[in-house]
Amino acid sequence: MPAAETEGMDNRKEWTAEAEDRGERIDKFITDSLEEDVSRTQVQQWIKDGHLQVNGSSVKANYKLAEGDQLVLSIPDPEELDLAPEDIPLEVVYEDSDVIVVNKPRGLVVHPAPGHYSGTLVNALLYHCKDLSGINGVMRPGIVHRIDKDTSGLLMAAKNDLAHVSLAAQLKEHSVNRKYIAVVHGNVAHDHGTIDAPIGRDPKDRKLYTVTERNSKHAMTHFVVLERFGDYTLMELKLETGRTHQIRVHMKFIGHPLVGDPAYGPSRSRDIAMEGQALHAAVLGFVHPRTGEHLQFEAELPDDMRKLLHVLKNR
Repeated sequence: MPAAETEGMDNRKEWTAEAEDRGERIDKFITDSLEEDVSRTQVQQWIKDGHLQVNGSSVKANYKLAEGDQLVLSIPDPEELDLAPEDIPLEVVYEDSDVIVVNKPRGLVVHPAPGHYSGTLVNALLYHCKDLSGINGVMRPGIVHRIDKDTSGLLMAAKNDLAHVSLAAQLKEHSVNRKYIAVVHGNVAHDHGTIDAPIGRDPKDRKLYTVTERNSKHAMTHFVVLERFGDYTLMELKLETGRTHQIRVHMKFIGHPLVGDPAYGPSRSRDIAMEGQALHAAVLGFVHPRTGEHLQFEAELPDDMRKLLHVLKNR
């Protein structure tokens, strides 16, 4: 059994160490268990500063876990940063005083990260909106969900805290309608199905994720085959949960990685050129946080995916 994790506030994480965790250094365990992309050095600093308790007491970063240890990590609020608004073009699909929905181009990072504070969607939103919710701190104002840098498509952001709380709750309840279009390697045998497989950090490379029972979270993806092109398949994928890299990991897990995926795709040279994974967030539906009206938006495939499909259909 994997270590059990419970979540309270966004900045508080709790785990119970299981038998298989015995003897593991606690800084490594915490780093591998956090879904956020946090370095081991940062975790060690949190431990040194007393933000982690084991069975009610502080420990050192080299502490070795024992079965049954109760871990509580209180992640400190992010440091104040003066993020600069940037005049980056945005394709706004919908906007009012509470919510903004944009069609993110492939290649645009959603929010700043340490050492990378400019050129992101957040910088563009700060220029365009002037007002974004502050619940996720200065690094991710307004951001309630993400799509990967090299995934295109629809993303919603909150312009005030009321909207943020509502949209985040809908995501947690899995009531947001999120559908993606993808091109994958191989001929997917089933016309439709569900992938129900937990996702956690890849122990071989903590920057990546994998299907695993260890330190993982429930993840479910529904799929429908739209068209087959011999050794490639066009698919619609609906997220039940929203784990990091979920679709990319699940498709690799069933033997059909995304075309162009630099992390989870085949290592051999590809006969189909694609800059980044062939994945597009095509449908986004949610309940408006103030009016209660159900809103749903669609975004057409970007040019690179349309060209890819044209090549496949005419091979």
